[in-house]
Amino acid sequence: MHKSSLKSRKAFTLIELLVVVLILGILTAVAIPSYLSSVSTARLNTANSNGKSVATGVQAFGVKTGAYPTDLSNAALVTDMGGAIPDNPCDTSTGAGGYTYALSGTGDTTATITPKNGKGCSPAPSAVVVKIG
Repeated sequence: MHKSSLKSRKAFTLIELLVVVLILGILTAVAIPSYLSSVSTARLNTANSNGKSVATGVQAFGVKTGAYPTDLSNAALVTDMGGAIPDNPCDTSTGAGGYTYALSGTGDTTATITPKNGKGCSPAPSAVVVKIG
């Protein structure tokens, strides 16, 4: 009997290692873009949802007091929102700083809340317009 056939293999061959590295490279090339796309979509959806939450709070404040707040840092508005303006994941600012807020219309009857896009979410988060009166 041959001595080589009695010995058991104790290591992987170079070809086997290269095949494993190649497979891992292909999986990584497919998985990373998909993951990053999912993260971007989640940020965008959260920013839009939080913008709608802010708009709902602003509208409730407007109905309750008869006028919109002059800015998003209004103490009564923040209290009505549960103590905090939700953060915008598409921007580096936190709380009210993550949104632009503009009043318009006769007697400021329309408010527009737009999530900022400092982190470059694509497409950009959408503005929410609310009206009272």
